[in-house]
Amino acid sequence: MTTSPCPPIADADWPDQIAEMRTGFAGALNVYRTMAHHPELLKAWAALRQHVVKDSALGAVRSELVILRAAHRMGSPYEWAHHVSRSRVLGMSDARIAAMRGMPEGEDGLVARAVDALFDQRRLPAELEAELAEAFGRKAVFDLIATVGFYSVLGYILMTYDTPIDASVAKEMAERPLSGA
Repeated sequence: MTTSPCPPIADADWPDQIAEMRTGFAGALNVYRTMAHHPELLKAWAALRQHVVKDSALGAVRSELVILRAAHRMGSPYEWAHHVSRSRVLGMSDARIAAMRGMPEGEDGLVARAVDALFDQRRLPAELEAELAEAFGRKAVFDLIATVGFYSVLGYILMTYDTPIDASVAKEMAERPLSGA
């Protein structure tokens, strides 16, 4: 049981000003139930979430690779577990997922190097940005940067408020721990 000052908000306590969001993405995950303590922020977050999570020029698999690496670099158990699960749904092998904790080769390594540069240097060096733009397109480079920022903010919230991993994902991780780790 968490002693967080901002645990995920239950349906009965959901803020009236964002009532319509409870039945959508915001009510589906503990991260957004935690963010519901600040309804204005959650409401503003929705449009950026739509782009980063659903409409990114990176595509679903590259996005998950970026998120996995960012979760690893942040040390966010919630984001790591949730995105292991999402990556599996996309057909990624456990070995490929686990490799994002190290330095994979090829395109996955390019993604890892980019995320690392953003964490370590707070920017993409010119040569790396050019390599990414050549491989993925410039819009995807912008989306990679935005994805790292988006999931960093979520990680800060999750770890500050000790947000528990959602029950279905926790069950999956207990029953099917990541192999190849």
